[in-house]
Amino acid sequence: MLLLILVVAAEARLLFSEDYLGTPDLSAITGFFQRQPADWRLILVNADHAVPKGYEVELTHLSNGVDVDSRIYPDLQRMFDDARAQGVNPTVVEGYRSHEAQAAMMQSYVDRYAAQGYSQSEAREMAREYVAEPGTSEHELGIAVDVGPAGSSTADQVYGWLAEHAWDYGFILRYPADGEEITGIAYEPWHYRYVGPEAAQEIRARGVTLEEYLKKR
Repeated sequence: MLLLILVVAAEARLLFSEDYLGTPDLSAITGFFQRQPADWRLILVNADHAVPKGYEVELTHLSNGVDVDSRIYPDLQRMFDDARAQGVNPTVVEGYRSHEAQAAMMQSYVDRYAAQGYSQSEAREMAREYVAEPGTSEHELGIAVDVGPAGSSTADQVYGWLAEHAWDYGFILRYPADGEEITGIAYEPWHYRYVGPEAAQEIRARGVTLEEYLKKR
């Protein structure tokens, strides 16, 4: 028993030290602790997994003013080029969002509900239904994009094309209709997350969410 306590204490000191860049997963412990994967493409960010401490991103500025992680730009551009060649015109509506921007978005929702007479705690709880808490949004990674229609294309055309082809370019539908209990997020047909072609194909073949995929790797 003493040995077990010492092992757990040592793990805890490592996990919460200033030099440790991972984030503990308190909801899915498989040993003593679960750490983020080393592959940047598979970093998990959700309500239980914050953006890793010290995370940095090099951005590419798109022609419409949106920024994305430069590492996903080639596959993103290739995907959009192929879609346009088939008569579908997508555009990136949201890409990278700084921690400060995420905090400001959350506060704007809180203020909106507070102005309707709700308490601060009630307003924040209601805001969480639409906005992720700062530090828990994939947009802060720069490898998630919200995609919408451009030109004469409709939302259904764009979402339909992406659902069929995005996997080939390393992107997954992050919040599928049947995955809300696992992701904690309602269906978002516009939100795509880059995980790389290999992982994207496997996630599609298995019909799982990113959370499920990482848990069973």
